[in-house]
Amino acid sequence: MKVVYVSRTGNVASFVNKCGLTDVLAIESGNEVVSEPFVLVTYTDGYGELPAELEEFLPNNANFLMGVAASGDLSYEDAYCLAADVIADTYGVPILAKFE
Repeated sequence: MKVVYVSRTGNVASFVNKCGLTDVLAIESGNEVVSEPFVLVTYTDGYGELPAELEEFLPNNANFLMGVAASGDLSYEDAYCLAADVIADTYGVPILAKFE
């Protein structure tokens, strides 16, 4: 299954690359189009906000979204990986993982 990811600092990109996956797409502008089932790996911005690129990307590609994983910083406590919760609730998909 395709893995689509967005990475600001390189942490998510590093995580995805270490998984040895071959079918990946990095979101850079949010204008990318995916026409097959995919899982999303993202970071959490600010206090639980979605990255700006995802605000653009998800409404146009959500029909193929199968699940979400998010990175975060445990020091944010309640907001740790909150982007995964927001995406799961908004698009009705499962949270596959949360990692720091």
